[in-house]
Amino acid sequence: MLSDKVRIFSGSSNRLLAERICAELGVSLGRIKISRFKNGEVYVHYEESVRNCDVFLVQSFSYPVNEHFVELLVMIDAAKRASARTINIIVPYYGYARQERKSAPREPISAKMVADVLTTVGADRIITLDLHAPAIQGFFNIPVDHLTALDLISDYLKSKNIPKPVVVSPDAGRASTAEKLANYLHAHFAIMIKKRPKHNESVITHVIGDVEGHTPIIIEDLIDTGSTIVNVVESLKERGADDAIVCATHPVFSKPAIERLNHPNIREVVVTDSIFQPDLNADRFHVISVAPMLAEATRIITQGGSISTLFKNAGV
Repeated sequence: MLSDKVRIFSGSSNRLLAERICAELGVSLGRIKISRFKNGEVYVHYEESVRNCDVFLVQSFSYPVNEHFVELLVMIDAAKRASARTINIIVPYYGYARQERKSAPREPISAKMVADVLTTVGADRIITLDLHAPAIQGFFNIPVDHLTALDLISDYLKSKNIPKPVVVSPDAGRASTAEKLANYLHAHFAIMIKKRPKHNESVITHVIGDVEGHTPIIIEDLIDTGSTIVNVVESLKERGADDAIVCATHPVFSKPAIERLNHPNIREVVVTDSIFQPDLNADRFHVISVAPMLAEATRIITQGGSISTLFKNAGV
């Protein structure tokens, strides 16, 4: 049972996930008014007291990302000025995470900027899920609980008894995650080598590993426009692989991703509800809820314990 000094509020990005978290914890979602002035400025008003409370704010940086980011900042400021004891931010999808380093002169490191702004405004803790680059945790000078949906995805895949699976990493950056998933599933492992001529475009140059006659399981942290996934699937098919199963934690799904993922060589797309996507075809898309995991993390944070108990492997 949570303390009566814990309050959970939702921004406008993913209220359904916040409601599911509260249902898991057996508490009511906090009452908050979020609106816009005529010129687009954000207005927030907590409609219940948060004085001396541990406040949890649920907000994904989904489209429109800048709107949701500023909305969260105003929510944090309002809670701080209302004398909340702690302000804990549940950000299932941390936007700007793909800009975590400089790859060319005169570029920003936007993931660090977002971390600085959240901390400066008043966040005391960040709870997030499958960061694009785990090193982003180091951008914060406050506690960061970095969760992963890998166990949830692996349990679902195990239940399907997939014939001759091979786990495929679309690039070197996902190799560690793909290798863990391959170990969980007792499957073969392959890796794609690609280059990016520009943002949201990729070209597959090599495939390392045997995929012929196998069912590829492609693992990503996010799917944005779907162009990379389609390139990977078609490259695997050219090398004799069967139809693929695509897995990702964050369904960003910028247009025309959903249309691209209705590809004849994609058997199923497995994602989580870290980002609200209301119109997914149930025959092609399978959505796993991360609410139980986020609820248990909230319980551990407020009552004490180890976040690592949420994972099969404490080293995740």
